[in-house]
Order: sequence, then C-alpha cells, then structure tokens
Amino acid sequence: MTKADIVNEVAKVTGVEKVAVQKTVECFMEVVKDALVKDRNVYLRGFGSFIIKKRAQKTARNISKNTTIVIPEHYIPSFKPAKSFSGKVKSNVKRK
Repeated sequence: MTKADIVNEVAKVTGVEKVAVQKTVECFMEVVKDALVKDRNVYLRGFGSFIIKKRAQKTARNISKNTTIVIPEHYIPSFKPAKSFSGKVKSNVKRK
C-alpha cells in the first residue's frame, strides 16, 4: 500500500477531500520524523511506537577490496507494533 492508496482510502471512508487528507498524512509523517530527529519517541496506543534504536559499533568486511572497516555506533528509526496489532496480523495474514 502506498501513501496515495492511504490517502484514497481515508478520503473514501471519511468523505474528506483528498487534498486535505494528503496534507494531513504528510503533516503526520513530518511530525513523526521531527520528533525522532529530536530524540523523542512517538507512541500510538493500539497501533505501535516509532522509536530510535542505537546500533553498536561493529567491524564489517568490504569483500570487493578484501579489507575490514569499522562501522561506528549510530542511531536508526524503528517501528515496534503494539501487541494487539501484532496479534491481528499474525492471526489474519496468510502468505502464499
């Protein structure tokens, strides 16, 4: 599902114009990104949490040059789904 699909679905369900829904969705994403950049987690009850995870320093290999490199510790954004959300996905999704 793409952002355009989400906008279309929300507009269809709520009856709000697509332009307004698109602006709302984009604003929501900006607020989440800005919060994570400022090292603030975002918690959405019943849906999940957007959090910052710390990755420890590690040694990796550049196989094309046959050398080792050190990847410094860094932070990455992550999403942790709520238990109720995970439970619904586990019980309803059937993969081919």
